[in-house]
Amino acid sequence: MNQKNKLEKIINHLRDKNQTISFAESCTGGLLATTFSSISGVSDVFNGSVVTYSNEIKHEWLGVTNEILDTVGAVSRKCVEQMLFGVKKMAKCDYAIAISGIAGPNGGSELKPVGTVYIGVITPNGSSVWHCNFDGNRQEIQESSVSFAIEQLTMELNIIS
Repeated sequence: MNQKNKLEKIINHLRDKNQTISFAESCTGGLLATTFSSISGVSDVFNGSVVTYSNEIKHEWLGVTNEILDTVGAVSRKCVEQMLFGVKKMAKCDYAIAISGIAGPNGGSELKPVGTVYIGVITPNGSSVWHCNFDGNRQEIQESSVSFAIEQLTMELNIIS
């Protein structure tokens, strides 16, 4: 199933259940929101999205604690967990996706090389965060992050792909 079909199935599933979704993005810079909003009818289920690129905005808008940002950093499981809960509260949605990572070509380190991305999904039944390592240039890492997030949401919704 191609990405457009997955998105249509996600949107129809959420619409049928009268549920909504929102996003908190960092390294993808709004690409996930752009990808979803390219599908007609998404306004029935898509509440909105925030691009929280800086640590200050992650803290102010989403409630990511300074302790998390100072100790494990924005590119971490704990940060993405807090991003998920923050955007869910802010947007009053049923589902949310959060993404934070290093798209490159700069910014990587030995512990967190370029391509390190954490992607989280929160549902009415709980939340999951995945640690990914994507290859490629900046755009490819961003696109891989969005594709992975869509795939994980498809699985969380038990949509057959």
